[in-house]
Amino acid sequence: MTLSGNQKRKMRSASRLFAVQALFQMETSGQTVDAVQAEFEDHRFGASYEEGEFNDGDPDHFRSVMGGAVNHQAQIDQVTDRALVAKWPIARIDPTIRALFRAAGAEMVEQIAPPRVVITEYVDVAKAFFPDGKEANFVNAVLDHMAREVRPEAF
Repeated sequence: MTLSGNQKRKMRSASRLFAVQALFQMETSGQTVDAVQAEFEDHRFGASYEEGEFNDGDPDHFRSVMGGAVNHQAQIDQVTDRALVAKWPIARIDPTIRALFRAAGAEMVEQIAPPRVVITEYVDVAKAFFPDGKEANFVNAVLDHMAREVRPEAF
């Protein structure tokens, strides 16, 4: 079966949402990246529950984001810290947003997608978790700063 460009885009978007959830789960539960990846791929990608259906994710994209976030976490956290105001280092921000910055940072550092795509996609993820919009504006500003540091050639 051949997927259309729109289907592939939706699958990558779902993978980004799953990566944020998985990174959050790793931080709060202490589970390994391998254990969390297996759980998400086995039980969330395309699963149906009473509450609704999960979208199909792109497992390769999910693994790339997860691997990049884990392998480059120290670098990503440092870049994020520089993008935040001094009184709010990464350790003080909401753990969901911290996971989001790590996933987006992985895509920037590993050059998985162009910075503008990464910013747009993860602002949408922020809107899914925080529908009132304030966090999405914050995420947009921080990710823009991060992208300009990590990938200045793209601007």
